[in-house]
Amino acid sequence: MNEAARLDEMVFEQDQRISEVVTREQARLRNFIRRRVPDPRDAEEILQEVFYELVEANRLLMPIEHVTGWLFRVARNRITDLFRKKKPESFSGMAVEDEDGDLLRLEDILPSPDDGPDGLYLRSMLLDELELAINELPPDQREVFVAHEIDGISFKQMAAETGVNVNTLLARKRYAVRRLRERLQSIHEEFSNS
Repeated sequence: MNEAARLDEMVFEQDQRISEVVTREQARLRNFIRRRVPDPRDAEEILQEVFYELVEANRLLMPIEHVTGWLFRVARNRITDLFRKKKPESFSGMAVEDEDGDLLRLEDILPSPDDGPDGLYLRSMLLDELELAINELPPDQREVFVAHEIDGISFKQMAAETGVNVNTLLARKRYAVRRLRERLQSIHEEFSNS
């Protein structure tokens, strides 16, 4: 067998292995990403990027011992990259009320990114929990909450764009806030006690 034929056979075998991995892991990986990324287009783009990186790693003959773990680690990194690009502006303007009724921006109550590794880790963990909690909301509540609190869209404007009554939108947001408070209460207590 000549060198070119052996090379073709190796490439074919690599393609087969990649195809098997994609077939086996695609649904689980897509679900993993979709639970963390609200926009289906962003989720699909991340999925494609992960598989593209798998193909590139194979082409460069990079050894990957645990392919599944590697895929999920790459997906997690791409999700983090996405939120680094999109979230800082949104979260920095978001405000919450303290016990005295004063408005605090989310940036004021999160550990600073300059607080060293521990502060950075805690900040990242809190933002991840907030993101997960928001993604766990029912779609209609999540859409209203994100539109109003993060994107700064008024209820009047939402009502005009969606055709949904303002009172219905207010109720959806109230339910979303209630769910978020319940979901994040233990994190808040743990954070307050540290």
